[in-house]
Amino acid sequence: MIDKLISKIQKTGAPIVVGLDPMMKFVPEQIKKRAFQECGETLEGAAEAVWQFNKGIVDAICDLVPAVKPQVAMYEQFGVPGVEAFRKTVNYCKEKGLVVIGDVKRGDIGSTSEAYAVAHLGRVQVGSQAYRAFDEDFATVNPYLGSDGVKPFLKVCKEEKKGIFVLVKTSNPSSGEFQDRLVDGKPLYQLVGEQVAAWGEECMGSGSYSYVGAVVGATYPEQGRIMRKVMPKAFILVPGYGAQGGKGSDLVPFFNEDGLGAIINSSRGIIAAYQQEQYAKYGAENYADASRAAVLAMKEDIAQALAAK
Repeated sequence: MIDKLISKIQKTGAPIVVGLDPMMKFVPEQIKKRAFQECGETLEGAAEAVWQFNKGIVDAICDLVPAVKPQVAMYEQFGVPGVEAFRKTVNYCKEKGLVVIGDVKRGDIGSTSEAYAVAHLGRVQVGSQAYRAFDEDFATVNPYLGSDGVKPFLKVCKEEKKGIFVLVKTSNPSSGEFQDRLVDGKPLYQLVGEQVAAWGEECMGSGSYSYVGAVVGATYPEQGRIMRKVMPKAFILVPGYGAQGGKGSDLVPFFNEDGLGAIINSSRGIIAAYQQEQYAKYGAENYADASRAAVLAMKEDIAQALAAK
């Protein structure tokens, strides 16, 4: 799957993943009105609004970017209907040819972690039949319970030719409370990165990149520079662009000399672009066009930063 992701990045010229993290405050009123008329002001109505909102954005950006990243909590908050909207979103994105990174941040021990891996990347056995529950192409994984929480994902990745992005240095302000603590003279996130590189050696694609990637926030470019050297064969998923303060010039350290090695996430900066002053001219009716314009601006920002490298 890492080979497919790289191919699509090269084809689109956009190392960008759009975070499909819908909140009701992002959904235009006309979409909510139609959904509530059909399903009422219920969990089903909210899930329908989210699904229709996503569909409009995906239709507008699917030719511009290689991948999307739905964040599962934004769907789980609406209960079972929300989870169904998540599944429909994943399926629709794959129909449109997009690589889907399930932002599920799973990580547990033993059989529990195995069940998470099967649910999101693998196949579950039901009698004589095997079924794919969500069937994302990649999943985000929390490694802080140790290797027995990650190995079930590695096993499924090998079987299914899929991938994971392991949380190494996250973009939130308080990440340093634990991730920056020194262990044997090194920050904890660097030790995790070294382990990601070791896991990756077992899971190489057909080229020079592994299908074990890492998450390192755009808000920490200096750490990104360090981790790029620690994990030369890992693709880095970089959150924190745009709404969280990251900009194009912050992204350069995350890329390798071949211009690959990183994919940059933007969520509300794209899906809620119509609510920003610079895209207000589109209005709520044309929210998807605003999202498309935001993708094009992000693509140009990244291209200019890499050209100046």
